[in-house]
Amino acid sequence: MAVRTPLYNNAGNLQEMTSVQIDNILSQIVYQYSLSPSVTLSVVGSGGSLGTISDTRLQAGAVSTSTTAFPSEATTQEPQTVTENYSKIDSATVGAFTPTADTGKTWPVYQSAGNIYAMTLTDVKDTFLHPAIDLLVAGTTTTDQAGTYFISTSASVAGATEVSGASTPIFTDTRADTTAYSDTTIGDHALDNPTTISNFYLHRINGSDNSYTAPIFIRGDNDLQVYPAATFESLVQEWIRYTAAFSADGYAISYSLSSGTTRGSGITNTILNGSGDYQTRQVTVDDYRAQEFPDGVPSTASTTYLRISKS
Repeated sequence: MAVRTPLYNNAGNLQEMTSVQIDNILSQIVYQYSLSPSVTLSVVGSGGSLGTISDTRLQAGAVSTSTTAFPSEATTQEPQTVTENYSKIDSATVGAFTPTADTGKTWPVYQSAGNIYAMTLTDVKDTFLHPAIDLLVAGTTTTDQAGTYFISTSASVAGATEVSGASTPIFTDTRADTTAYSDTTIGDHALDNPTTISNFYLHRINGSDNSYTAPIFIRGDNDLQVYPAATFESLVQEWIRYTAAFSADGYAISYSLSSGTTRGSGITNTILNGSGDYQTRQVTVDDYRAQEFPDGVPSTASTTYLRISKS
């Protein structure tokens, strides 16, 4: 591992950067990534590559009828489980591209034993790119994770952009609406009467531009120069995008519903836990009806998280 301390121009003197100055560069690299993420998530109608999340709820059992007496509870159908599947999160990686090659003078300089050297690409990975990826894949949702994604139950979150752009949830948790069932309407109401409990939305964290001290590099004529901001920012943007998408040394970013660091709200699937509310209705002298309605208290059947990792 070769972590280097870059040099900067301190009033005409070459000086090693402080840890704060290096951290500011890391923040700028994260910001550059947020301007054009190379690993993206989008909201699709179905068939998303991250897989399926199931919402389950109860509906009333089928109506039992008799011409002579109320059907017994033992003969009426129990409330049935309704399942709706959501596969709305799709992941994509930018197409292959070739970032700026290391010429031997491409990257910032550092000093060792009184001599000045240009960082190698390996040095840059250890000093800047890999630490920036570590910030991006952390479990928090601050500007240090700009350009990456999280889940919220709110369609609008400060400092983030709702991905579908149309307030489209990636998952809806529903339960049986017990107020929709009544013994007086047995046979006249729908078996399935869902009510929405929570919607879950996909967001991308917005970036925040920050001030930083530009390091020094070796020009083609071997003189030293402070990087022009546009040059340095373009260079690190290319390489952080490439690292996030195509790193071969364990720093490529990926998303999953099963492994990695959790991001944002857990996507909860809740369901009523009762065994059925048996009710009867006599419509005429020879029309006896019975039915079991959803009942019980809400319980969590499953919780799924959006997860981010590096590999």
